Amino acid sequence: MIKTYKYGEFELDELRSGETAETDISADVAAIIADVRKRGDAALYDYTRRFDKVELSALEVTREELDAAVARCEPEFLAILKRAAANIEAFHKNQVRTGFVAQSSGGVFMGQKITPIERVGLYIPGGTAAYPSSALMNAIPAKLAGVSELIMVTPPAKDGNVNPDILAAARVAGVDRVFKLGGAHAVAALAYGTESVPRVDKITGPGNAFVAEAKRQVYGIVGIDMIAGPSDVLVIADDTANPVLVAADMLAQAEHDANATAVLVTDSAELAAAVGAEVERQLKLLPRGEIAGKSIERNGKLVVAPSIAAAVELANALAPEHLELCVASPFDLLDSVRNAGSVFLGHNTPEALGDYLAGPNHTLPTLGTARFSSPLSVDDFTKKTQFTYFSESALRDAGRDVVAFAEREGLEAHARSVSLRLNSAESGGAE
Repeated sequence: MIKTYKYGEFELDELRSGETAETDISADVAAIIADVRKRGDAALYDYTRRFDKVELSALEVTREELDAAVARCEPEFLAILKRAAANIEAFHKNQVRTGFVAQSSGGVFMGQKITPIERVGLYIPGGTAAYPSSALMNAIPAKLAGVSELIMVTPPAKDGNVNPDILAAARVAGVDRVFKLGGAHAVAALAYGTESVPRVDKITGPGNAFVAEAKRQVYGIVGIDMIAGPSDVLVIADDTANPVLVAADMLAQAEHDANATAVLVTDSAELAAAVGAEVERQLKLLPRGEIAGKSIERNGKLVVAPSIAAAVELANALAPEHLELCVASPFDLLDSVRNAGSVFLGHNTPEALGDYLAGPNHTLPTLGTARFSSPLSVDDFTKKTQFTYFSESALRDAGRDVVAFAEREGLEAHARSVSLRLNSAESGGAE
């Protein structure tokens, strides 16, 4: 049964998504990573046998397997993949940035160059549900950034094959190589490399708790996009919203994971009651109703607020991954939204549009981290390098101040590296 609250009758943590970890998996993940570092491919075969229940003859998807998967893909679905890819590319092209050079004064030039990361590993889930959409969302911004090589890992099915929809999406998105690997051992392989799997510079993509913990542990050896937690949606709705549609949107998040969170905040007690009834009715219709039901029981909330403005402030405090504004005038609220991963405006824009086809990225900050982090973007696949040039006269102009600053901090060698140049310039030769 979904819970109903009046505004102010709860602690914020009661509305947040959160993974209820019965056991600490960090030691198990650390052992897997250490084993992959030590034994390489042999460890990968062993863990695939143990966790995926499949005996592989090779870790990498062959060109023939990839071609066959694309050939088996229904033309209608392939067309949908290409349409989604075009929308994602069109949106993310706006994020591509170039460097700059600025002259601050005579003889001083400073700037920033943008360089793509050379090799990126993409983790694409393929366990309880396969996500070809994640292949598009991760690979396309990377390609636009100029990444030289994209290495995808995704778990094999019991027959030893990779989900053909994921392979079709990989082909559409321009992925270079695909490996039949999932879980913490796949992350370890990408981070450290094995005989078959090349070492990458950064790992992106969502996964289960073991994948998230593995990404946490290899961070610093490689870059990562984020530590993704359970998915969440917060729906703000007024009395113009349809309770059937609001309930459907909440259940769309709940079916992801038993730890996912779906919250409605409304200024209408009547709407809250109607949505609650609809959630219970629609749960019985869902193939993943057991998962969604656990999510709703654990984390489903209906909140009656004194006003829509108060609902927006609650959203800002929660910083949801997905925020739906199911109100009569959604654009009037947009400027008031400060903390959210992705915002969906109006009654005709369900969050599911963003998962698949709209264009903005669906890899979003979870667990309230939208307070300080952003959706996956082209920027995640680039590095920024600063550069500075001072002419001799410019150094003479700034040098004494630098020496004074360095001496103030007690760093005599810093001061000397500048004063030597100043003394040399003044005397016309080296000290």
